[in-house]
Amino acid sequence: MAELGATGKGEQAALDGVDRSSEPPAVLARARALVVPALRAAVDGLHGEQMHRIAAYHLGWLDADGRPLPGDGVGGKAIRPALAVLSAQAAGGTASQGVPAAVAVELVHNFSLLHDDIMDRDVERRHRPTAWVVFGEGQAILAGNAMLMAAVDVLVRDGAAGQRALPSLVTAVEGLIDGQSADLDLSTRRDVDLDEVLAMEAGKTAALLACSASIGALAAGADASVVDALAGYGHELGMAFQLVDDILGITGDAAATGKSSSSDVRAGKQSAPIVAALNSGTAASEQLAKMLAAGPLVSDDDVTHATKLIDEAGGLEWAAHEADRRLALALGYLDALSLQQKIPAEPGTTSDLAALARYVVERDR
Repeated sequence: MAELGATGKGEQAALDGVDRSSEPPAVLARARALVVPALRAAVDGLHGEQMHRIAAYHLGWLDADGRPLPGDGVGGKAIRPALAVLSAQAAGGTASQGVPAAVAVELVHNFSLLHDDIMDRDVERRHRPTAWVVFGEGQAILAGNAMLMAAVDVLVRDGAAGQRALPSLVTAVEGLIDGQSADLDLSTRRDVDLDEVLAMEAGKTAALLACSASIGALAAGADASVVDALAGYGHELGMAFQLVDDILGITGDAAATGKSSSSDVRAGKQSAPIVAALNSGTAASEQLAKMLAAGPLVSDDDVTHATKLIDEAGGLEWAAHEADRRLALALGYLDALSLQQKIPAEPGTTSDLAALARYVVERDR
């Protein structure tokens, strides 16, 4: 990963031996150019002016007063739609065959963000107020529901290809909901172990990444072995993605991430690095446990001290190494993919998938 703030031993572990550049791979821009027009059409088709307005605000197309904003506006990294398009190409199909699936996974992702912001009480996303802060909790919940249904509708309208892809999307949403439910449960407990956190993150993040990395292949009619290899790649990539997010939630620069700095530490969130630190059996872990047991941290000095304890207890180091391990597993699935393919992939597709995976672990936002 790129430098994440004041360098501690955990962050240094993320830097050792790897060229860590956070420059997005070119495939993300190509995928955005292909997918955004179809995504706009799907959002324009939402029933009710208010649902459209909230979704378009959340996606960065409108300001809070409903005025259009310049550019394609879609916030975030667009990793999921890029994976969907690439998975179609990896199966020997065309990029355009993956576009409906790409729109569907991006709509599902943003449905979850609208709801997560409310449940987590996040007041800022992508450098501006979250949708529930602007429009109210109820309206933001409904807009999320509308985006979820639009995702299903996109695939239903895609005929046989969409019918092949839809069960994967439904399974991913079920996993995502289970993961978010587990996250809420873990937030009320202090006796949490790493296995529980990783199982939660597998649902909350990896399930949709596994779907994104294979749903285009399903739409293109790929063999089950190809779909399984791509889903395995996506699952490990999703785990790496979430571990990097967890590190950024502790040490990330708010100017880069668009979220409150050290938000996870301040809230005492049961993220993987924090739980790893709490279960390390060190003197630092004991001090950290006492601090977090008292409730959310109020002062900046307490947040700084808790962050230092997480680092000293090895939480950041463990998460950085685990993210790198998951990256290696994801790349291993790509190595195996060529053995599964009966139809050659579009040239450069495997390289793009590998570049995207490395970017996920190297990013600083």
